[in-house]
Amino acid sequence: MKPWLEKVAVEPGCSWSLLNRQLDDGIPFEWHHHPEFELTLTLNSRGHRLVGDHSGPYQDGDLVLVGPNLPHSWCSHSAVDGDRPHVALVAWFTEAWTETLVSGFPELAALGALFSEARAGVRFSAQTAGEVRPWFEALPEVGPPERLLLLLKVLQRLSQDRGRTQLCTPSGIEPGSAASDERMRRVLDHLHENFTAPLRVEDLAQIACVSPSTFHRLFRKHTRTTPVAYVTRLRIGRACSALSDSKLGIAAIAELAGFRNLANFNRQFRASKGVSPRAFRALYR
Repeated sequence: MKPWLEKVAVEPGCSWSLLNRQLDDGIPFEWHHHPEFELTLTLNSRGHRLVGDHSGPYQDGDLVLVGPNLPHSWCSHSAVDGDRPHVALVAWFTEAWTETLVSGFPELAALGALFSEARAGVRFSAQTAGEVRPWFEALPEVGPPERLLLLLKVLQRLSQDRGRTQLCTPSGIEPGSAASDERMRRVLDHLHENFTAPLRVEDLAQIACVSPSTFHRLFRKHTRTTPVAYVTRLRIGRACSALSDSKLGIAAIAELAGFRNLANFNRQFRASKGVSPRAFRALYR
């Protein structure tokens, strides 16, 4: 299913948008995207979160930052307190807004890495999400100037969260990570173009012009994972896209994504997403 484009409106006198969404019947599945960054705090709700090729459960207090044009949706299955509504507190801000912060204020330089990671979606640790929750919940109660200062306070604390994790397969090479090393740029460009082909570490080391042992160290330093795990993520991501956007059979999708063995595909997919390929497809129906 193709994501629909959401139009985000900004109130006069404000540089960003805030939505306090309260739903008695639960959060519906709405697969969409928009050019703005989105920071969402979900309250009194349990369900499933889908961001790009990521699929996983969420609980009360879930806090996620989604980058520009990254498809996403939350879909609830129950409320923590059935007498109260499901709540999604959502902050939207443009890429130009983030660039102004990072380039104009040296004190906020750490936000650059956070905004870069958000292009693959970022989930914050429960500890940090709990710490900023009172600030986030106060946003609808104050005027625009105080609201802006509170948001900056939230973002600055989130940039310090060492427990945050990226949710889905990055769509490209982001500045400040592997792009700073030309050797790794060549390797990752090759992997993104040929991830369905058989993987040979010797070939990748040759592209990087280093020995296989040096290549392993460089790759882990820049990606925090192994070449096999990285390629598996790319293949699973391609499979997720095909499962949601096409009517191809599971076996055909496995082959399309670069898996030569259906049983291995099912095993790797379940290990990555927590559900079978068939169950994952059902989430998009």
